Amino acid sequence: MTRVIFMGTPDYAASILEALIQAEDIEVVSVYTQPDKPVGRKALMTPPVVKVLAENAHIPVFQPLRLRDEAVVNELLVTPCDMIIVAAYGQILPKAILEYVPCVNLHASILPHYRGASPIQQSLLNNDPQSGVSAMWMDEGLDTGAVIKIKTLPIGEDEMIESLYKRLTESAVELTLDTIRNWDRESAVAQNDAEATHCKKILKSDGLIDFSDAREIYNRYRAYTPWPGIFTESGLKIKSMLLEEENSNGEAGIITQVDKESILVQCTKGSLRITSVQAPSKQETSVVDYLNGKRIGCGHPLV
Repeated sequence: MTRVIFMGTPDYAASILEALIQAEDIEVVSVYTQPDKPVGRKALMTPPVVKVLAENAHIPVFQPLRLRDEAVVNELLVTPCDMIIVAAYGQILPKAILEYVPCVNLHASILPHYRGASPIQQSLLNNDPQSGVSAMWMDEGLDTGAVIKIKTLPIGEDEMIESLYKRLTESAVELTLDTIRNWDRESAVAQNDAEATHCKKILKSDGLIDFSDAREIYNRYRAYTPWPGIFTESGLKIKSMLLEEENSNGEAGIITQVDKESILVQCTKGSLRITSVQAPSKQETSVVDYLNGKRIGCGHPLV
């Protein structure tokens, strides 16, 4: 029986934790996750999904504001375990914990590419043909540890982040169980720092578009739907679209075609076919109904 401390916060981590709980040869002795946060207009304090899952399985849950605090570290160091598994936890592990037992991180990229906070989105932003999950031994750097194993998968040409996220999560679950059951620290491969790339935390402002490059906008649509979404300067959200073509040149944001279900919008480079939008403080609607309400059509800018 392998005793594991698990650290993680979002759905990605919860799926891994669920697999660990169900495994007959693994015992999850404690779970560390981020503190509860206010959610929605009423700011209701809401626990991370990992916390809910752990409590339902009667596993002790810890939610320190700072994992580096001495009292938090000391409490963890008296918990008997064989390995620590980390998946999108959101805090850096201090040296004392890294030296306590082997620590494994499941990072959703093909390391050393896309170290950092938003690797799945970054693979879509860059229109990559493939993505993957890397299991690595953790060190004091950010996603810099030696790689144990990588599971790769192709990215569909029009694949959205929710689909890719789900498939990468399934890969991460398989890779986690494989790593715990068959780990060999000596066979891990050091990352080549010269090949490393990084990705940042996504901000709401990253969704603002200007109809300059159709391919770039479409990639952002794939990466940022549902959050933060993509939207124009006026706050109009583009809820559903396809890349029509990426080679034409024209005036950015001009409507060039309207049919029963969609419109064609010219970009400085390329064009986009849009089917639904959402105006500020309004419900999502078909783009054709939106244009009718605005009394605009071909030759007008989409605003």
